[in-house]
Amino acid sequence: MTIAFVCCRGPTGLIHGRGVSRIRPTAATRLFSAIPVPSTPDDLLKKKRKKDAKAKRSKFIGMAKAVDRGQFSVTYQPGGEDGESFAALSGLPDISTPFTVLGIESSCDDTGAAIVRSDGVILGEALASQAEIHEEWGGIVPGLAKNAHEENIDRIVDTALAKANMSLSEVDAIGVTVGPGLEICLRVGCNKARELALEHNKPFVGIHHLEAHVLMARLEQPDLEFPFLALLVSGGHCQIMKCLGVGQYSIIGGTLDDSLGEAYDKTARLLGLPVGGGGGPAVEKLALEGNSTSVPLTIPLQKRKDCDFSYAGLKTNVRRATERITMERGLELPTELSTEDKANIAASFQNIAIKHLEQRLNRAMENIEHEEIRTLAVVGGVAANMELRQRLDMLCEKRGWNMVVPPPRLCTDQGAMSAWAAVERLKLGSSDNALDQEVYARYPFAFKTKD
Repeated sequence: MTIAFVCCRGPTGLIHGRGVSRIRPTAATRLFSAIPVPSTPDDLLKKKRKKDAKAKRSKFIGMAKAVDRGQFSVTYQPGGEDGESFAALSGLPDISTPFTVLGIESSCDDTGAAIVRSDGVILGEALASQAEIHEEWGGIVPGLAKNAHEENIDRIVDTALAKANMSLSEVDAIGVTVGPGLEICLRVGCNKARELALEHNKPFVGIHHLEAHVLMARLEQPDLEFPFLALLVSGGHCQIMKCLGVGQYSIIGGTLDDSLGEAYDKTARLLGLPVGGGGGPAVEKLALEGNSTSVPLTIPLQKRKDCDFSYAGLKTNVRRATERITMERGLELPTELSTEDKANIAASFQNIAIKHLEQRLNRAMENIEHEEIRTLAVVGGVAANMELRQRLDMLCEKRGWNMVVPPPRLCTDQGAMSAWAAVERLKLGSSDNALDQEVYARYPFAFKTKD
């Protein structure tokens, strides 16, 4: 039996707060609230699922996130369990001769498209930035990003084709980013690519966004052979991985909390810098004017002898140091600090953030050198940072490694990365079914199955 207690005005007192009416407890309401209400089977099932999910998450506390340890229902493994059983679910172009791929990217805040030939030549590309749209909000607003993708996607694809002097009928295959990323944004690009592939009967490849970043190193240096070590640093990810082949990645280290790109963004917002195009470039530019040792900050995870990262603590460290300096200057807000103070904070943050990378990466390199791996690929949006590139290049030179890093414009999100990743998959005889392709906000690499 279910008992409903309805209260209007009276001794119980109806309280309105934040648009929700709440009843002030009295003896009467406590009496009725103490009467148990039988749970339905659906309620019990929901409680069990919630409890199981909590228990499952607790197993991975203190471990790098976005790393598959059997907890994810969907993972990326185009080569199947053995990593080599590729299937052409939507056919293949003639890979015995040079072929072309239209790549589409819409995983976050930029709409990109490019036509790339299988020998690595970018025939035409177009990109629509959303920096101005998100600037006033201090970060990416998913709904606005989705709307901008929908407004730009047709024009960007047409522009890329026009620059390549090609029609869609002349393109041999289509690749599109399907995850990880903002789901509502991914869906815009995926739907466009699916529509074109089905309408024109083209082979279709669903692209893993992080793999696309990694494989851009092979576009930059065609003779780069597997296996190699990769450092992926971007706005949402920070990982060290051993790259064994297309679709085969062993995660050596990952972030426990925030990515390096997120730390740059938060620091930029703290200092009142423009973040529409990402806080990284703004902090990097300002840091050139500062003293990198003027603000004492702590390098994260000094007691952990693994290869994982953590930037949440450094963000807090920077915020507290900034607040202290603000008080010392007799100011109310960090945004009121002088350019000199802001530059010193930016430079000190960047110095420690990169030093953290250097330490974890140096350990990873030391751990796998017995496998005769001596090449490091630095990829992702933050890889465009010149200070980072220079310091990692010095680390590689010191250890006798070769470093491969794409040009800055190919480090950030754009259509060429999706096109080239599709080329790599197609060469192995791998394509996907456009008809039932889904998009995934979370899309970890499958647990390593091959050494």
